[in-house]
Amino acid sequence: MWVARRFLSSVAQRTGQYAGQSGLFRRPQHGCLPELELRYLQCTCCWRSRVPVAGFETLNATISSTSEPCKEDNRSLDACYTSEQRDAILQLLNTATPSEMAGVKLLRGRKSLNIVEYRTKNGPFKTLESVVNVPLLKHKSAVIVFNSILNPVKKERKVRIQLAKFIRPEVDRSWLEDATSIVSLICGTNKIAWAHVDRGMTVLDWQQLECPNFLRGTYMASAYLNDVSTVLALLPSADFYIIEKSSISVQNTALFPVMAHMRTVEAMLFALLEPRNSSPESNIPPRVLNMMRTAVGRHFGLMVGESRTSGAQTVRQLMTESVTQKLPRINFPPELLVKYRNYFQMGSRRGGEELCDALLQAVAFYELLSESSS
Repeated sequence: MWVARRFLSSVAQRTGQYAGQSGLFRRPQHGCLPELELRYLQCTCCWRSRVPVAGFETLNATISSTSEPCKEDNRSLDACYTSEQRDAILQLLNTATPSEMAGVKLLRGRKSLNIVEYRTKNGPFKTLESVVNVPLLKHKSAVIVFNSILNPVKKERKVRIQLAKFIRPEVDRSWLEDATSIVSLICGTNKIAWAHVDRGMTVLDWQQLECPNFLRGTYMASAYLNDVSTVLALLPSADFYIIEKSSISVQNTALFPVMAHMRTVEAMLFALLEPRNSSPESNIPPRVLNMMRTAVGRHFGLMVGESRTSGAQTVRQLMTESVTQKLPRINFPPELLVKYRNYFQMGSRRGGEELCDALLQAVAFYELLSESSS
C-alpha cells in the first residue's frame, strides 16, 4: 500500500507539472470535457497520508446537467430555459392542434386534448410554469415535453412508408389524423367483434355478436346478409371503419373454405358500410379501410414466423395498466373492465379471440399512425 501511494503521488505531481496546474487532468484546447476536480482518498496504511485521485463525479454531474437542463423539481420551469426557448415552447402549445402535438413526446392522446381544453377555457399560456396546471402534465412530464419540442426526434424515412403497408386503400394521412374515433372490426368463423375507440385512446364500445349462419351449408348469400346486417345495426357511428385483412395464404388449400368465408364477410361489410362509389377526384375519404393482420401482430410482438399467436395476454396487460398506471396506453370504462375481466384467462371457453383482435387493431392503428407522422 505504501508503494501504491508513492506511485500515485508521483504520477499526480508529474501530470500537474506538464499541465501547468495542480490537477491530474487539463481541459483539452479543442475538447469539450469539463475540468476535473482534484480529490483525495485516505490511505488505509497511514491515516495522515492522502492519495490524490480525479473527481469523476464532476464529469457525471456535468453530463447529467446538459442532458436534463431542469432536473430539480423545486426550480421554476421558466428559469430552466432561455427567452428564445420559452417563446418556441409557448408558440407550439398555444397554436398547435391535437394532431400536430402527436409528434411531441408525451403529448399523444389525452394530454394534447387537455392542453387545447385548458387554453380555450383560460386563454393562451403566458409562462411555462402555468403548463403544470393542465391535467396529466406535472413538473417532470412538462420538462420532457418542453425538451421534446426544442429537440424533436427525427423520423427515419422507412417509418413514413409504414402507413402504406398496413392500411388499404391508401389515403391521405391528414384524413386519418383528423378522425375523432374509429370502429375496429374483426370477422371470425362464427362471430363478428368490434371496438369503438376515440382519439384520446378511450374505449367507447367493445363487444361481439354470434353469427349462426357463418360457414353453414353452401354460404347462402341471404343468410350471410342477415347476420352481417344484424351486426351493422349495432355498430356505433365513427369516422372510419377498420376491417381486418386476414393473411390466409391461397396456397393452403385446406383453409380455402375459411378464406372464402372471410372474403365474403369482408366484401359485405365494405358494401354495406360504404354504399357510395365516389370518384378519386371528389376529395372525399373512404369510410371503410383494411388493416393488415400481420402488421398488428408485429406491432405487439405476436408473430412467430409467419403465424400470429393469441393476443389475450396483451389485452389482459392493457386492462391491468388501465387501472394501475397513471398514463395507460388505452383507457377502459369501469363497466367494460368488470364485464370482460375473466374473458381472456388461460383456458377460458368464452371465445374472446375476436374481442382481443378488435381492440389490438384499434390500438395499433392509432399508435402506428402516430409513429408514421412526420
